[in-house]
Amino acid sequence: MTQIGPDSECPTLEGADHLSQTQLLTRLTHVCRYDRLERPKRESINGTNGPVKVYARAYIYFMQNLEAHDLQFKIHALLQFRYVDPRLVFREVAPNRTKPIMGEQSLRDLLWVPHVFLANERSSDILGTAEKDILTSISPDGTVIVSTRISATLYCWMNLQKFPFDEQHCSTVLESWMYNEDDLVLLWEHKSPVTLAPELHLTEYVLLEMFTNETVINADLSDLRHGAFAGNYSSLSFTVHLAREMGFYMMDYFIPSIMLVAISWVTFWLQADQSAPRITLGTSTMLTFITLASAQGKTLPKVSYIKASEIWFLGCTGFIFGSLVEFAFVNTIWRRKRNVEVKKVNSKHVLKQAITPRPARKDMSGLHKSHSCTSLADSATTVSANSFNNYLTVHSIPQKSPSSATLPIISTTDVDRAMTEASNVTIQIEGQTSNVNGNGWTTMTPQEVAIWIDKRSRFVFPIAFVIFNIFYWTFVYYV
Repeated sequence: MTQIGPDSECPTLEGADHLSQTQLLTRLTHVCRYDRLERPKRESINGTNGPVKVYARAYIYFMQNLEAHDLQFKIHALLQFRYVDPRLVFREVAPNRTKPIMGEQSLRDLLWVPHVFLANERSSDILGTAEKDILTSISPDGTVIVSTRISATLYCWMNLQKFPFDEQHCSTVLESWMYNEDDLVLLWEHKSPVTLAPELHLTEYVLLEMFTNETVINADLSDLRHGAFAGNYSSLSFTVHLAREMGFYMMDYFIPSIMLVAISWVTFWLQADQSAPRITLGTSTMLTFITLASAQGKTLPKVSYIKASEIWFLGCTGFIFGSLVEFAFVNTIWRRKRNVEVKKVNSKHVLKQAITPRPARKDMSGLHKSHSCTSLADSATTVSANSFNNYLTVHSIPQKSPSSATLPIISTTDVDRAMTEASNVTIQIEGQTSNVNGNGWTTMTPQEVAIWIDKRSRFVFPIAFVIFNIFYWTFVYYV
């Protein structure tokens, strides 16, 4: 047994082939020849100490769907770091030992290992139950490989302007914590730096591509990114490019919203004076759509910019609200008492008269006073003894010829006297068989105007909604 005297504090490495792994490791890491607080020495070309090169590799076991409301995602991964520590070379002292020394947490605690942290980490843990999943190996040439299985929740700063047609780039960023670029450089392995498990599958997203990057992060005293130490720090990152799957949103939001907008158009087939069914249909459609839109908005963060989904819901809300306004408009017209005259039966003239109704044209402003008749002439009227008092108001319209400025000829007819024992009077104004007068103007009743607007709305609203869809989907997929 070798005696260690006061003049010889370091244990000898002779006969290392016959030592156990623990004995060999204990002698290699003895304080006389190994300080785990110092980084490995690496001589450069000019004879100075160069930075330690640490090669990294990642294997992704699991990736959780992005959580848009928290701007984060979760991964389970194996992180592996490889570097060379010349102080741990045992190839010369133990030429017959060809296999590496392997251990777990206890072996790692004896060695210098690079301190690499996740820059966009929210939380992380080392996987494992009683023993954490850490594997450390030392090769005869001094190559150290440290493998750790971790679970990490990482921030992903998503852009939701095109939600739910968005594509996201989410990165996992590794940075050196203690040593700057002059002392330590992080590099990706040349072969398969990042590998995804074959069984890895995302439900809401599809993976388009994945790429790695090596960069340098400048830290200064203003942001305290690396504590109180300023300098350039080596950094690695791998980014996944994800596209959101549209099936869920089409079935749960877009198709139901299109159906609700179409249901709101049913009011155009109901008569304008049917207030109860039209109000019930319009308000119930609006409330249902608001509930649908609010349910979708609860899953998203409150951002300052407008999203594509909000443009869709605002557009659909506008069409449903427009159908309610159209009903209020035609119902108001239906309840008017005066007829209107239009020069032509088209949208321009009918809507103009509907908004600002006039009983006659400007050159007909001088109307004669109304003549109220409480009885009919005996020579032109035949009524029963039980007839009711009839009140008839006839307006005299001035004619171009003075000789023709007479009252119209009015005749009354008693109908179904035996059935009702009451006089039903049918009034016919002779000479007025059409609503188009001699000057080419057309007289329309308020009911005719309301029905005319409803008929046009049956085509205008669907066509406008189709145009809105064309612009919307063009923006989504091509802008």
